[in-house]
This record gives sequence, C-alpha cells and structure tokens, in this order.
Amino acid sequence: MQANEREPFVYANMRLAFILLITCFAAWGVAANMTDPLVKVFSKIFTMNNFQSALVQFAYYGAYFCLALPAAFINVRFSYKTGVLTGLGLACLGALAFYPASLSMTYGFFLAALFIMAAGLSILETSANPFVMAMGPRHNATRRLNLAQAFNPVGTNIGVFLAAVLILPNLNTATAEERAAMTIDALNAVRAAELQAVMTPYVGMALVLLIIWLLIAFVKVPRVENAGVSHEQEQHDGFIPTLKRLLKLPQYRWGVVAQFFNVAAQTCVWTFTIQYVQETLGGSEASAADYLQYSLILFLVSRFVMTWLIGIFRPTILLAILGFAGTLLCAYAAQASDISGVWAIVGISACLSLMFPTIYGIALNGLGKDTKFGSAGLVMAILGGAIMPMVQGAVIDTFSASVSYLVPAACFLVVAGYGVFAVRHIQD
Repeated sequence: MQANEREPFVYANMRLAFILLITCFAAWGVAANMTDPLVKVFSKIFTMNNFQSALVQFAYYGAYFCLALPAAFINVRFSYKTGVLTGLGLACLGALAFYPASLSMTYGFFLAALFIMAAGLSILETSANPFVMAMGPRHNATRRLNLAQAFNPVGTNIGVFLAAVLILPNLNTATAEERAAMTIDALNAVRAAELQAVMTPYVGMALVLLIIWLLIAFVKVPRVENAGVSHEQEQHDGFIPTLKRLLKLPQYRWGVVAQFFNVAAQTCVWTFTIQYVQETLGGSEASAADYLQYSLILFLVSRFVMTWLIGIFRPTILLAILGFAGTLLCAYAAQASDISGVWAIVGISACLSLMFPTIYGIALNGLGKDTKFGSAGLVMAILGGAIMPMVQGAVIDTFSASVSYLVPAACFLVVAGYGVFAVRHIQD
C-alpha cells in the first residue's frame, strides 16, 4: 500500500488511539477521587487521627513520585503505547489487591494495594500526557492536552459518586468511643462489613482497566514522535546530561515546582472537603460528600470552558489569574466557617480545572528529545499530593478544618507566581 493510500488508515488509527487515551484520563480520575474520601473512611474504621489517615494520600501520590522516572525509561526504550499498557496492567493488579486487603482487615495492606495501583497510574500518566501532545502540531499541543484532560473530571465525578453510593453509606454510625467499648469480635464484624464496601468499587474498576488494556493492546497505534524530532534524533545521550539540560530551562524547572504545589492544593482541597463541611454544617459523611460532588461537577464543566478560553486568551494569563483566585477563596474559607466558606471551597474547583494540563504544556513546550524525561519530572511533582495533605491533616488535628485551608492557599500562591513568570518570559 502506497503512502497516500495508507494515510486514511493512519489517521483513523490515530483518532481511535486518541479516543482510547481519553478513557485512560477518565480512569485515573476515577481512581484518584474515589481515593480522596478514604482518608475520612479509614480514620473512622481504624480510629485514627487526620495525620495518620492522610497516609492514604502519601501512599497514592508517593507512588507517582517513585514510578514516574522508570516510566520515562520505558517510553524512551520502547514507546508511549508500551508505557500506557504497562501502567494499565499494574494499576489493574493494585485495584484487585483490595480484595485480599479487605480480608486481612489491616491498614497497611490497603496502603500497599493503593501504592501498587497508583504506581501503575503513574506510569500511565507519564506516558499518556506526552503521547497526546505528540499527536499533532506543536503550536496547539497545550490546547489538545487540555481537551484530553477535560475528560479526567468525568472520571473524578464517577469516582466520588461511587464512594458516595457504595462506600460512605455503608460506614457504621458507631463513634470512636462506641467502637472502643465493643468486644474484639463485634468490632471486627463492623470493620469487615465496612472494608467489604471499600473493596467492591476497586475490584470493579480493575475489570474496567483490564478492558481498556485489551482494547489498546489490539489496536495498531501509529508511532508518534515529539514535535519536530525524528526517532533517530530522539535517542538520548544519557540521563545525567538530559537532567542538566532540563534544569537549565527556567520554564521547566519552575514548572515542576508549580506542578508540585498545584497537585498539593488540589489534593488538600478535595481530601478535606468532607471534614470542613461536617465541622461547619454538621451532618453525616454521606451528606457532606454531596459538596465534594458539587466541586467535581464544577471542575468538569470548567475544564471544557477553560479549553475554550485558551483558544481566546493566553494560557499563562489564565493560569496567573486562577492561581490568585484560588488563594483568595482558600483564605476566605479559612476564616468564614459557615455556608459561604463551604461554597468558596466548591468554587476553588473552577480555579483548579485549568492548572494541571496548562502547567504541563508550558513546561514541556519545546523540549524536543527531552520530552519523555521532562514528562517524568512533572509527574514526579505529584509528590505534592503526598506531602501537603499530611501537613494539612496535622493542622486540622492542632487547630481546625477551617484554619487548615491556609495550607492550599499558600500552594495556590506559588502557582500564581509561575503564571506571572510565564506571562513575562514565555510565548504561548
């Protein structure tokens, strides 16, 4: 078949590959936001303070940090498709591990299952983001990534919905004091029922990940190169020289820092929304989770709105404006402690919607053959989601859920600073 005759088939396969990648963006959204309520869930099941239960996010986002660099080596040695399949497979195994974890009824086993699942998602995300950017012209790569990332909040809403329907309503209403007064057998019976509820949606998600794996495995995906770089030129001269080149680029160096604090802000805001609502308005975990659902619906709508706005305004300007807006909303929520503070927290999600893909696109712009390792550094920056929730949890234990929102306020301020830097020094 001649080249001009092959073009329609290549285009069709590329379009199909893009659609399948969109399902991956949604899948890790489900996983991340089904995990957020587990901080509250495990604090109740195992009678822990907020700092201890925040180890859920440490295990989840810590895995992103640990596996991003190995993912880059996979992408360099093989291809983006291999990276995507490796990530999906490992994530599937981690989700399946929730079944034996529920039988063991130990917190450590659940953390291990989360780590394995998130390790796979780290490889998946490190591969899928630059894969999407490489699927077309360089000048609109950031907008294309925003479009793909717009389907991530579809998954986040599904994740929170599953937690709200399958996990939170099945928590026993017994307080910590009532649990302490139970016999060992009675307490184990209560915990077994609760952990069964935790396990069910994760095992279901494992089956979905397996289906996506099979679909991608059997589709012939055209090899894509980084914009303007041939396969031969893409061969690397070693990790250390690549790292040195990357660190010399201010847009990349500060982009990694901004991504650390962006993910930190996002994780802090969503992880402790339920605690804030309960402290402010009272009610059950399930009713408080409604506001988390509202946040993610706003996040979903805002992603598509921001993708449209990027076609009109410079992404860097929007990033700076929304960074400052997030700072102000968090600061207001920290002192409000009423229904207006709750709605301020919901509103923060509109600010978050633009940030991850925009920082990613700005930082990777023009990296050429260093894009794959550059992508790994930006995914490693997700470590912010592992560290800062523990800081916020400690603030909650010491002061209150309201005061703790000064932590994400400081994170947003760093993101706003990167936006200002990018406006002044980077051409979108």
